[in-house]
Amino acid sequence: MTVATTGEFDARCLDEVVPAAAEDQGFSGTVRVTRRGEPVYTGAFGMASRRWAVPNTVDTAFRVASVSKTFTAVAVLQLVERGLVRLDDPLVDFVRDHMPALDPRVTVRHALTMTSGIGDWFEEGSDDWEAEWAALTASHPLHLLRGDRDYVPLFAGKPPHFPPGERHLYNGAGYILLGLLVESVTGRPSTEVVADEVFARAGMTSAGFPALDEPGPGVAEGYLTAADGPSPYRTNHYATTPHAAADGGATCSAADLTAFAHALRNGRLLDEELTSLALTPQVDEREERVRGYRWMYGFGLTHLLDAEGTVVRWGHTGEEDGASARLYHYPRHDLDVAVLGNISWCAGAMGWALHDAVVGA
Repeated sequence: MTVATTGEFDARCLDEVVPAAAEDQGFSGTVRVTRRGEPVYTGAFGMASRRWAVPNTVDTAFRVASVSKTFTAVAVLQLVERGLVRLDDPLVDFVRDHMPALDPRVTVRHALTMTSGIGDWFEEGSDDWEAEWAALTASHPLHLLRGDRDYVPLFAGKPPHFPPGERHLYNGAGYILLGLLVESVTGRPSTEVVADEVFARAGMTSAGFPALDEPGPGVAEGYLTAADGPSPYRTNHYATTPHAAADGGATCSAADLTAFAHALRNGRLLDEELTSLALTPQVDEREERVRGYRWMYGFGLTHLLDAEGTVVRWGHTGEEDGASARLYHYPRHDLDVAVLGNISWCAGAMGWALHDAVVGA
């Protein structure tokens, strides 16, 4: 695996690319692009509160959904750095009180790389995920899911998909268990550990874990588009989990996300050895190439590799009802891209528009 580190990119093109993509897709949120930690583009679109006619700004904070997995991964690797956890330790040794029947062959590494094979609390790869999500929410009220341990009954009794280490399969349950590992080792909730050891050290001054029912200043409301009804939008308060867990739900500004990416690769969160490991792809996410890239997963990060095996981009996506997020780093250009949206599924097209602008340079 190689990483290209040089290249030119004219950020002035973003003055056209981003507004055009926002208008074309009805994007609502913020976009921030930094080079070597310094902003080269910032923009805000749409409304933070449609109820009160408050527009989004470049400083608005948004839920980032599964981008939060990257924060959990770093928190676990920090425990590895301190010698409190080893990557090939059986995960059950840390979560026995919550899931005593967990296969002892499942290691911390398997959970981090999503190769554990365990059943998920919600199977995101299902062909009929919308119907299955409706069934889940009908039988398990979302407002009761307020912490890592609340999710365990949703997957503890499920049969595994495959033996540990056989392959990658996107899995949030493994990250829930990693959050419980952090709690077991430190004696503190994983959200507190992430706030102190990741957010504070990275300079993520707006980042935190407010619940949807804990209103605060500067935080965008999340919206779903509705096919019918008096309004084209409705809030996500009854459509997603109210509180963050180790697999998703942190709240950040775009500046927070680019600060995190900068801090991670520059050794402010992990030592040199663990930083290198954190940024190294580990397993194939899929057999086929998508958009010409080989897609690989690492420790809470997805890596896109070109035909020569060069990492073109690493980062993570986040999607939940009323929240849509992208965090990308482009090693060749030393660029960080944060796209945060408060309408379901709105960040994806913007992320690809930015990607095409960057790699086409």
